[in-house]
Amino acid sequence: MLSVSEAVKQLVASAKPATAVESLPVLDSLGRILAADICAAIDVPPADNSAMDGYAFCYADAAANQFKLPLSQRIAAGTAPQPLAANTVARIFTGAEIPPGADTVAMQENCTEKNGIVDVDAALKARGNVRPRGQDIQAGQIILTAGSKIRAQEMGLLSSIGIAVVEVFKPLRVAIFSTGDELVEPGIPLKPGQIYNSNRATLIGLIRSLGMVPVDLGTVADSSEATDAVLNRAAEMGDIIISAGGVSVGEEDYVKDAVANAGALNFWKVAIKPGKPLAFGQVNNKPFVGLPGNPASVFVTFMILARPFLLASQGLAEIAPSFLKAQAQFAKSGEGREVYLRARLQDGTVEIYPNQSSGVLASACWGDVFVRQAKGQSIEVGDLVDVLPYGL
Repeated sequence: MLSVSEAVKQLVASAKPATAVESLPVLDSLGRILAADICAAIDVPPADNSAMDGYAFCYADAAANQFKLPLSQRIAAGTAPQPLAANTVARIFTGAEIPPGADTVAMQENCTEKNGIVDVDAALKARGNVRPRGQDIQAGQIILTAGSKIRAQEMGLLSSIGIAVVEVFKPLRVAIFSTGDELVEPGIPLKPGQIYNSNRATLIGLIRSLGMVPVDLGTVADSSEATDAVLNRAAEMGDIIISAGGVSVGEEDYVKDAVANAGALNFWKVAIKPGKPLAFGQVNNKPFVGLPGNPASVFVTFMILARPFLLASQGLAEIAPSFLKAQAQFAKSGEGREVYLRARLQDGTVEIYPNQSSGVLASACWGDVFVRQAKGQSIEVGDLVDVLPYGL
């Protein structure tokens, strides 16, 4: 049985990064993965500009004139300034370009103007309140690299250098299905022995949250024929296949054997709780990840194991999880597997949901982080523990 780190390592190493590319307007690129490096063609800002509303002047001229100089021009943001006349000041506003001949800006609060003569701040140092050309970005600089995820701030950065259209990887199509004769879709009255299929909705939401396209193949009956058929459809329709249920060793669990028959089964047990029965392999040369059937197990194993594989396959360069430290407000004995507890983080402390059963999906909704409990690790109140935000 693989450890969690060994399983993640195998999954990520086997991922074949996306190659299909499309061009999108920057304004529509949120959450997408850059397919090429971005090199700035201009400096940002393109010229020295004022950080304040105030007065621009040549510091040497001001010092030679007891910091009292006549006003010669007014410069608003978006206008091209005239060269500054010697021994004068220019009224200037935040973001406006510094005129040739000026090197310093005094804040308007620290200046007085009377009869066209400005008494500027003598305590100010030369170059004060000036944003130099290229302070943010310099022409020729690689500002974003291929494999970067575009967030709101990257959208702004791209726009700041004049880029309107960007190349990104096309979103992966992830074929999903659930198994189980007991599963019924919401909206249909339950009969004895039936439960509603929550895994379908959970998987669709998780895949969409990664910017990928779910290909929903619904619920599959517990039979070898139905399982073989849906795996073949999934391989035809998706770039990657993910299932929920059917990968354990019960008489009604058909997925594991069907995957082995249709391609290859690389592993099917991971030392994680919840979620030990987890399968990874190939079906007709398409990657397959088989998650357990219990709802909380689906959430945990997707986030900890399937998610890094999907992100690596989508072309994301940085997929390592960012664990935090928090003080435990609970005690828990060690176990023989690595445990991911659904928990809530607040003010540097973390508490866990009272019921950590693999069937209790409410634990994932109540919480906003996982607490990682290493194999054999006992946790006492006050201990510092590893915490992983859901990040969705």
